[in-house]
Amino acid sequence: MFDLIIAGGTVIDGTGKPGFRADVGVNGKTISAVGDLTGVPARRVIDAAGLTISPGFIDTHVHTDAALLTEPQHPSGIRMGVTTEILGQDGLSYAPLSPENYAEYSRYMSGLCGTPPPDLDMSTITAFRSHYHGKCAVNTVALIPHSAVRIESAGFHDVPLRGKTLDKAKGLVREGMQQGAAGFAIGLGFFPSAWADTKELIEIAKVVGEEGGVFVGQHRFFHFERAFGGGGSPEFLEVGRRSGAKVHLAHYFPRQFGAGGAGPAAAGIEIGSTVESFVKDIDEAKAEGVDITLDAYPYPSGSTMPACRLPGWAVEGGVDEIIRRLTDKKERARIMAYLNERHGDSLGDHVFTYVASGKNRWMEGMAWPDVARERGESVAEMICNVMAEEDLNCGLLVSPPKSTRLWRQTEAGVMELLKRPDYTVGSDAIPVGGMCHPRAFGAFPRVLGRLRRRHGARLEDLIYHMTQLPAERFGLKRRGVVKKGAYADLAVFDADRIDDLATYEDPKVHPEGIPFVTVNGQVAVDQYRCTGVLAGEAVP
Repeated sequence: MFDLIIAGGTVIDGTGKPGFRADVGVNGKTISAVGDLTGVPARRVIDAAGLTISPGFIDTHVHTDAALLTEPQHPSGIRMGVTTEILGQDGLSYAPLSPENYAEYSRYMSGLCGTPPPDLDMSTITAFRSHYHGKCAVNTVALIPHSAVRIESAGFHDVPLRGKTLDKAKGLVREGMQQGAAGFAIGLGFFPSAWADTKELIEIAKVVGEEGGVFVGQHRFFHFERAFGGGGSPEFLEVGRRSGAKVHLAHYFPRQFGAGGAGPAAAGIEIGSTVESFVKDIDEAKAEGVDITLDAYPYPSGSTMPACRLPGWAVEGGVDEIIRRLTDKKERARIMAYLNERHGDSLGDHVFTYVASGKNRWMEGMAWPDVARERGESVAEMICNVMAEEDLNCGLLVSPPKSTRLWRQTEAGVMELLKRPDYTVGSDAIPVGGMCHPRAFGAFPRVLGRLRRRHGARLEDLIYHMTQLPAERFGLKRRGVVKKGAYADLAVFDADRIDDLATYEDPKVHPEGIPFVTVNGQVAVDQYRCTGVLAGEAVP
């Protein structure tokens, strides 16, 4: 007797091997059998005839740390077939933080992550993991966020971590690793992370490597003079060389448009570069012995928060100081001058995804020049005023290119990178606001659906990059595969129909072709409907 049998499907087991016809039997949290289970009794049988049974997808880059706490059913992720999400990305998360620092940093991150419950203990990674274990629909993996470590070690200030402050940071990282974190994440497009220099990163990465974790990095948008090689991939490759830690580069792919951050130049991205030239330094470092993986998402533009457009001097001291500068006439003029000089015309490509207050919610989905025109302000003045009015609680995306050719060049580059042995899929999901980026609802089915069919990719290969590869990289034992003894995290989908439906103008639309999803043996999506089951665990 099985608790569940998924019968008659084509199993793609996550290893890259060809699919095969089999039934999958589940007891409790795990897979008990893969084979012919005809006539074997079960409490429930799901007819998967004509469907594919694969491991649930592992999203290697999300910003759902707060969203999972406020909407634990998490339909945007689970309806995509995602059963595990890796939190703490870009160094943006909540532990280890004291109660005071948790409240402060929640405000700073609110435009990107939304607002988490205010009364949670986030003082340790153990406490952080407990808020998700058995309390949300997907499994969660904790990365130690660099910004939290820096705040606890030196406050929200532009100071180097050396001596006692560096020792404290390294101690917090070691403690977090020993409490179950899979690694450490840094985002050099956000403060206080962006105040770090390469030496600091190397010293922290040594601890991560000693504890067997992964050092996950987002490229630098600020203080390039503090970076080995001027930032970008050279900085993180040097961290890998000097520390011995495993390195993972986040959302690293050649966009054909100024997608999200401070533009391609700041991201170390050469517009029009070939895939071969783009990863040349990666391959050279791998030949030297650097252990590196990467991730990408299939869209030509990104999403973030307006606060990350501000320079370091404008955010020194934390949120209250940011708001003071945004509202002080002289300081605001200085910030506006910076925005115009640094970002210039690109501000015209920005769109509000999320505005917290009812007073300003009419701005969601509007391009910044249109909002500025309605308010009778310049774009730079408008964004300073809106950030102040909203206490930073507003988000943005960058409009995609008008040229279909440029859009498709980005997608073709991502699909080419997914042929490599070192690339995973990370949606970079930010499911916050009325007009969020469509990647939060569509990244995985977009790759498996329209892009697989357009580019003739092999389904088994793509599944491997979404399942076994990230499971092995982040130490998720007995996950990412369909085999006896593995956890029953499963996606059941129609390979001919699977597709994303979310668009930039209508982003919160669930995909088609994924009728069933299980997490730890529990049916989380049943005939396209979320069941309300919260079977996700804090792993590994």
